[in-house]
Parts: sequence; C-alpha cells; structure tokens
Amino acid sequence: MLLFISGAEWIWIIVIVGVLLFGAKKIPELARSLGRATGEYEKARLEAEREIRGYRADGSKMSREKLEAIARTLGIDPSGKDDDELRAEIERAIGSSSSSSK
Repeated sequence: MLLFISGAEWIWIIVIVGVLLFGAKKIPELARSLGRATGEYEKARLEAEREIRGYRADGSKMSREKLEAIARTLGIDPSGKDDDELRAEIERAIGSSSSSSK
C-alpha cells in the first residue's frame, strides 16, 4: 500500500504526523529552524567552494586541516584518504550540490 503513495501525499502524511506529534503551534517554529539550518549549510558550502576556487586559481596547496574542515562541513569522512582523494571528493560534493540547487 505504501508503494502507491505519490510525493504530494507523502507531504500531507508528514504534515499530519508533525501536527499530531508537536502540535500546530510548534510547526512554524520547526520550519524556521529547518530553514535556518539549511541556510547555514548552504553558506558553509558556498564558502568552501570559494576557498577551493581561490586555492585552485593561485596554484597553492591547501593545508590538511583546512581540507578536513571543509570535508566535514560537506559531510565527508576524511579518514583514510590522502589530500588528493579528499580534494577530489570535496570538488565532487560541491559540484553535485551546486548543480542540484540550481
């Protein structure tokens, strides 16, 4: 039965469950919190993208700590990866995020 529910119906189901769990007065507050979190993530992603482009433009190498910080911001686990692998994965994540947000 759940296989035949379309996207719009899922939204209604989530809204109804949200109202039942949190109450109607909490829904706008939760939506604002989600919006702020999304905005913060987007700002961090854009900042990481600007830094990567800056380092790429002047040809300098980025420190390992900076690469790991950017990777964590994008939800990438830096353990077990060398700098080149980590840089490639960051660029893939930035490329896929910017193409999906357009």
